[in-house]
Amino acid sequence: MTGPKKKIWFPAKRYGWGWGLPCAWQGWVVFGVYVSLWFLGVILFPKKGEAIMPYGIFLTILLIAVCWWKGEKPRWRWGKDS
Repeated sequence: MTGPKKKIWFPAKRYGWGWGLPCAWQGWVVFGVYVSLWFLGVILFPKKGEAIMPYGIFLTILLIAVCWWKGEKPRWRWGKDS
């Protein structure tokens, strides 16, 4: 017997490697928070270009971690449904 199917928030891209736009409201919330925190960083670090780089890298690593956790398994895809 198999357990309950995992509800994904981020589907795999049809072509290439990675994830596409969210397919569940939870994914849209995560994506919205990510974009909002980027804008907040631009406001907090307006004249410090070097300070926003580690901030943006940190946010992006967090987004990738959530996509990995709540998304489809990433692999290279060529457009087929298999």
